[in-house]
Amino acid sequence: MSTRVDVNDVLAQIRATRARIQKPAQVEEAVRNTAVNPVQQPSKAQGPGFAEMLKSAVNQVDAVQKNASALATAYEKGDPNVDLTQVMIASQKSSVAFQALTQVRNRVVQAYEDIMKMPI
Repeated sequence: MSTRVDVNDVLAQIRATRARIQKPAQVEEAVRNTAVNPVQQPSKAQGPGFAEMLKSAVNQVDAVQKNASALATAYEKGDPNVDLTQVMIASQKSSVAFQALTQVRNRVVQAYEDIMKMPI
């Protein structure tokens, strides 16, 4: 039963991250402001920048990996409070988080390469 809760936690985290990224009302406001005054600079109050979000994502993946490693080490040492299912779930979370971060990195690199190939 704890596996189901963990899946729901992961889905909740994904939804929260997606909601932070999208923020449709702020995007619409930025588009309207740009259409009225294209020289106007976007304000910093709109939300975190790309670099901040990427740093946050890397830190979250690092924390998940450290947690999985700590659980595995505790299990190997024979800690009675850690069972194999906890270790395997943490390991899978770590793996999925790292794969997702790798895919984001690949997409960012591909977008950069596409932009660099555009004619001036």
